[in-house]
Amino acid sequence: MSASRRTFMGALFGAGAGVALSGCGGVDMTKQTSPYANAAGAKTVTISVQSWVGASANSYVAKYLLEEKLGYRVDIVQVDEVPAWDALSQGRVDAIMEDWGHPDQEQLYVKEKKTIVSGGGLGVIGHIGWFVPTYYAEKNPDITDWRNLNKYAKEFATAESGGKGQLLDGSPSYFTYDKALVKNLDLDFQVVFAGSEAAQLTQVKQFAKVRKPFMMYLNRPHWFFSQVPMTEVKLPKYTEGCEDDADAVRCAYPTLELQKYLNADFAGTGSDAARFLRNFRWTGTQQSQVSLLIAGKGLTPDEAAKRWVAENRKVWQRWMPSR
Repeated sequence: MSASRRTFMGALFGAGAGVALSGCGGVDMTKQTSPYANAAGAKTVTISVQSWVGASANSYVAKYLLEEKLGYRVDIVQVDEVPAWDALSQGRVDAIMEDWGHPDQEQLYVKEKKTIVSGGGLGVIGHIGWFVPTYYAEKNPDITDWRNLNKYAKEFATAESGGKGQLLDGSPSYFTYDKALVKNLDLDFQVVFAGSEAAQLTQVKQFAKVRKPFMMYLNRPHWFFSQVPMTEVKLPKYTEGCEDDADAVRCAYPTLELQKYLNADFAGTGSDAARFLRNFRWTGTQQSQVSLLIAGKGLTPDEAAKRWVAENRKVWQRWMPSR
């Protein structure tokens, strides 16, 4: 197991991560079992979805195709990242469509207990970074090198950052080692948590309207880049294991392909649903197209999935199980 997979936990954004699924039909599975999960003899599938809009895009496109093309009844349930592995192992859900790396759970459930199996790569390449608005980077091109950040720190100060430059993060529950980076790189910045990604993006939109400088933690792919163009700040180069010591970390975040996982009993049936979910593979751009319809255009996840499927037949036909 690589060091990066041992420590790189999924950021609750991705693809993107994105916007919390309030009002999107997600069900909290923390204390609840779907009646459709692992139902013997029934054409049902239960998919776990995390609280960012990119994960919603995956799950609802899969749901639409499973229901409309393969005749399944699909339940979408919202589960936090680590509890989702427990639910998947126990057969309370059948699939996780987007995982950003949980090696401890993979070791326990995939390698030791063998209650979960790999569903293959999602096709989406995920990366966390620090971003400044492109309108600011064009006027100050050296801002994109972390070694020049202190030169501009006062321009990024807010009431919340205590006179230092503000580095705006989303929720404190998201995976981040920004505080350690700021400290270890001796940057005159303060990490400020907006509380949620929705609150973070709302604040950034207000900054962008008046072309105020800002620096934020975000991931690629993400639908928000289509609304506010941003440029990444180059942090010290990522090398294998450089983030293993969370207190001493001095490097960029890794880049990795996001993964899918299936309940072993569900996968073992060899059903059309299991084969379809293994075949499901798309790009970050395609995921962001659906995410933008949900978070940027106000469509429900079901509506966004239906529209994308109608316009991308050549893509999803490759996912259909061969007869």
